[in-house]
Amino acid sequence: MSWKRKAASAAVGIVLCQAAGGIGALLGNEGIKDWYPSLRKPSFNPPSGVFGPVWTALYAFMGLAASMVWQRRSTHDRTRIALAVFAAQLAANVLWTFAFFGRRSTSAGLYVIVPLWLLIAVTIALFWPIAVVAALLLVPYLLWVSFATALNVRIWQLNRD
Repeated sequence: MSWKRKAASAAVGIVLCQAAGGIGALLGNEGIKDWYPSLRKPSFNPPSGVFGPVWTALYAFMGLAASMVWQRRSTHDRTRIALAVFAAQLAANVLWTFAFFGRRSTSAGLYVIVPLWLLIAVTIALFWPIAVVAALLLVPYLLWVSFATALNVRIWQLNRD
């Protein structure tokens, strides 16, 4: 594959993942602005200004990782399954934003974030034999969702909806 096709593939992957993040933000916008600031939060809750840049970087890594696997689709039979699981975790990511912020429910967020974490872990495992770098690009995402899970649990405990 030429470098132009690789760059175009990477751009498409990044744009698609950023779009998923944008959809999630739209679905949870009111809760993000009005509800979330009113919640009791633990001492380890990051400042609000941290979330946007972190998610923007993570969506870029996700898109790049997916494009790397997509580029190997002709040489690896497992790319279709790996990309299907990737798509499922991306959908779960959007669903978590809707469940937590859109529904304004810390408990609904918990019901979604645990399967999301598992889908990310499975995606990493499926990406590994196809493109190690792609799998490694998802590790910060898994770590962030691990942190977000702990944060979600603690916010749920402090606010019991």
